[in-house]
Amino acid sequence: MLSNWIRVISGIGLFVGAGVCEIGGGWFVWKFRKEGWHWIFFILGSFALVLYGLIPTFQSQPFGRTYAAYGGFFIGLSLLWGWVFDSQQPDRWDLICAAIAVGAVIVMISVPRNPEAGTYQPAVLSFKDQEFTRGYPDLRDQGLG
Repeated sequence: MLSNWIRVISGIGLFVGAGVCEIGGGWFVWKFRKEGWHWIFFILGSFALVLYGLIPTFQSQPFGRTYAAYGGFFIGLSLLWGWVFDSQQPDRWDLICAAIAVGAVIVMISVPRNPEAGTYQPAVLSFKDQEFTRGYPDLRDQGLG
């Protein structure tokens, strides 16, 4: 039971890390382009955006589900970022919509999947070897792992 919570918390941490990289990276590029910030912010933003592309690959869910679930986190994190860094306080409707999106994410990542179809993943992230090799040849069987 505890390992499921650790996986869920780790998965959420990956979503937050990806969000900080995407939103922060985009924000730095925005500030460089729109407000004339120093070019180093363009470089930092670009690097953060590359990290954003890498971080979701550590999730155990398939691509579509991972990015769909991340979209809900993105909505909430974007509103929070705007509030903290640009003093754009979300209104009631922003908060209601963000709550709906994050609620949908929680449902998406926590429902059991059909184990016979090979899609049962009770949590977002798993450190089990087979989770990382799903859909790929097991290199251990070939003497390579």
